Amino acid sequence: MKKKFSARLTIVAVLFMAAAISVGFLASQETRDFRIAKNLDIFLSLFRELNTFYVDEINPDKFIKAGIDNMLKTLDPYTVFYPESEGDEVAFMTTGKYGGIGSLIRSTGDYVVISQVYKGFPADVAGIKAGDLLKKADGVSLKGFPTEKVSEKLKGNPGSTVILTIERNGEEMEIPVKREKIMVPPVPYFGMLDDRTGYIRFTNFTENCSEAVKNALVALKDKKAEQIILDLRSNPGGLLNEAVEIVNLFIGPGREVVSTKGKVKQFDEVFKTTRSAVDEKIPLAVLINRSSASASEIVAGAIQDLDRGIIVGQRSYGKGLVQITRPLSYNSQLKLTTAKYYIPSGRCIQALDFSHPNEDGSVGTIPDSLVSEFKTSNGRIVKDGGGITPDVEVVPAPLSQISAELYLRNLIFDYATRYYWTHPEPETIEQFTFSDADYSDFTGFLKKLNFSYQTATEESLNDLLINARKEKYFDLHKDLFAQLQKELGHTLEHDLTIFRKELTSLLENEIISRYFYEEGSIAWSIRTDEQVLRAVEILNQGEKYNSILQGRSGSILITRSDEKPAARQAAYSGNDH
Repeated sequence: MKKKFSARLTIVAVLFMAAAISVGFLASQETRDFRIAKNLDIFLSLFRELNTFYVDEINPDKFIKAGIDNMLKTLDPYTVFYPESEGDEVAFMTTGKYGGIGSLIRSTGDYVVISQVYKGFPADVAGIKAGDLLKKADGVSLKGFPTEKVSEKLKGNPGSTVILTIERNGEEMEIPVKREKIMVPPVPYFGMLDDRTGYIRFTNFTENCSEAVKNALVALKDKKAEQIILDLRSNPGGLLNEAVEIVNLFIGPGREVVSTKGKVKQFDEVFKTTRSAVDEKIPLAVLINRSSASASEIVAGAIQDLDRGIIVGQRSYGKGLVQITRPLSYNSQLKLTTAKYYIPSGRCIQALDFSHPNEDGSVGTIPDSLVSEFKTSNGRIVKDGGGITPDVEVVPAPLSQISAELYLRNLIFDYATRYYWTHPEPETIEQFTFSDADYSDFTGFLKKLNFSYQTATEESLNDLLINARKEKYFDLHKDLFAQLQKELGHTLEHDLTIFRKELTSLLENEIISRYFYEEGSIAWSIRTDEQVLRAVEILNQGEKYNSILQGRSGSILITRSDEKPAARQAAYSGNDH
């Protein structure tokens, strides 16, 4: 009897606790709903009062958008509001398509200049060239317009025409350009590096990009490619499903590529390969760098976790967050973060912790104490918390100060424009040469412009001299400071000689792009690309390649060889697709 009474008491107690929890939850939810409603009402009444009594007129669209943007800044940089006027930008992000003329622009002085023309698109067909200065669009002066505003003038409905007034070699001319639906090609170049190695440059994860990669892979196999390099460097990512399809080209059906987990469980999903692979066995090297992000990291991470290929380059960006777009009122849209993604080993490669900002509002990286170890299919150790660590690290040498200055001041670009209009077009890339006379002409070009710059070392030395004078050490050590100035100073002639090889490479790449577009520039530059050369080297060493995948090298990180890439360039035949 006592046992039954005790059991009843237990049941009553449990039911009471459950009821209390439910009431507490409902009360908490009700409190939260009330707070949301209260603050929305405050916001509405605040705007109403400002709009009625503020001394100047308020632009409601601009004002509200500023409020929304600043609100979203407290979350993460990937959660973004797009008003109806920016709908084209959303479409471009997801599809790679937009209505325009097919060119890139950059600012230069009071105007913008055409920096790149896509082959076969309206600007190219109309005769627009890289280096053309945009003066007017439909009779409206573009002087002082930022690049974003000029871009708006160039974009428009497919089939419409924009009349561009350009300046070329000191002469103005009007050129009508009929806009089309532009789709930036996700694979701007693919080709054979030698008689064994196929190469694919892949730049964005937009709609059906996997089909473009597939077509490139099949074409290379038809050319008897025995090993493949997939270049994902500076690929910012995009559509997650396309990342799965890319992995599926190299891995057969039924293998997990990525899973997503978030607050709303309906968005939790596991993505697996569903089709037969194009080739499950062909040796594969994936190239990444610090700007390879999101979907690029899914592909590289899945290839690494499943031990399907080697990863070469630098640690990737570390964006392990999933975004979706949600429609809002009046054709506006919200792109928001809904989940984190996890690659086959179970790791998330997100590098920044947006959910736990610092007291000052800044965001730090995932601390080492919270980084966990995971294992690939073959038992190799990999880690989360900061992008994809390559199997073979190749760190490119930084540009010299003179190269950086010339590039940032658009002088490499300007000289390439001058070269293009004063030299005949070569029939093929192989026929192009940048001679000693051309380099002398370039140095003369810089001298006429009175080009000068200050190195970081010289800036530091100047600071030292200022402090020495303040502290009265300068007069005591005049000879020493004079010697430092002599030894650490530079001359333009000296730097143009010392860094000639590096400068020539930059000039060649820019000039080649004028004759043979982006495709030609890529084909030319990869011949001496250290990361590409290193990948070819390891692919050619079957035992080395297999030892990395089997974890026999002792560590997932294989440090860069001290061997210079020049010693490996003989492997290239220079065949282009």
